[in-house]
Amino acid sequence: MKDYYKTLGVDKNASKDEIKSAFRKLAHQYHPDKNKGNETASQKFKEASEAYSILSDDNKRKQYDMFGSAGAGSYNQGQSGFGGQGFAGFQGFNNGQGFHFDFSNMGGGQNVEFDLGDIFGEFFGQGGSRRRPRKGATITVDVRISFKDSIFGAEKEISIGGREKLMVTIPAGIENGQGLRVKGKGESGEGGFGDLIVRVWVDEHPRYRKEGLNIITELPIKLTMALLGETVDLETLDGKIELKIPQGTTHGEILRVKGRGVPYEGSNLMGSKNKRGDLLIVTHVNMPKNLSRTAQQIIGELKDEGL
Repeated sequence: MKDYYKTLGVDKNASKDEIKSAFRKLAHQYHPDKNKGNETASQKFKEASEAYSILSDDNKRKQYDMFGSAGAGSYNQGQSGFGGQGFAGFQGFNNGQGFHFDFSNMGGGQNVEFDLGDIFGEFFGQGGSRRRPRKGATITVDVRISFKDSIFGAEKEISIGGREKLMVTIPAGIENGQGLRVKGKGESGEGGFGDLIVRVWVDEHPRYRKEGLNIITELPIKLTMALLGETVDLETLDGKIELKIPQGTTHGEILRVKGRGVPYEGSNLMGSKNKRGDLLIVTHVNMPKNLSRTAQQIIGELKDEGL
């Protein structure tokens, strides 16, 4: 199995900037324009390029971390543009005129964070004497939000290096640790401003948790409520609702309240419209530990009836 982290010489917790820096160093060392006719250098360059194409993409890196190079290789089946060749669009040396890449099939038309102009700019142009001006560095800012804001979305003001205030829209249903890219709000460079990455961290809720488009909570109920059924008031993220507990509810049973989960944009014959997941309530039947003599007598009568 290929070890992409070892190929680039970084550890598994390396940031994207560290991965990019390591790749740039190897690219400079083994680039074909500097090592004409050197097959070993060419192979190392291809290996580094393949490793960077996986580790620089959040989704591909996550799959690689879970399944190894075999998992990352599943992108070769037309999902990420690798086309079964091991590396997207590798065209070779073009008769000694440089190294060429074809990204026409990469990512199925999706945005792929693989800026060759930034990394290899100095190698192209008139004999490598000219290079494309580089953009400024990417800035990363952390922001913490409540669980409720992560479900419904919010507007948050952030400070960029103490020099600028910026309002950022947090979309509904954002995941803990997810990053939002804001174009042109990074550091200044010859080629313009870099980007800003807003990393969102979500506070835990004492009663609710999120699973996909659904919101999960647990509800303790008395034995009599489980046996006879009852209607109770339940405080949700939307406010208070009346929840009907059916007669004969069992321990661990899931009660579903439709349309009280995570908002998302769906579509139907009339076009796009906003939808929501569901609220799932997991029941926990509290069994009494100490019974009065009267309660014991009643339960004994139930036992006699075969209940």
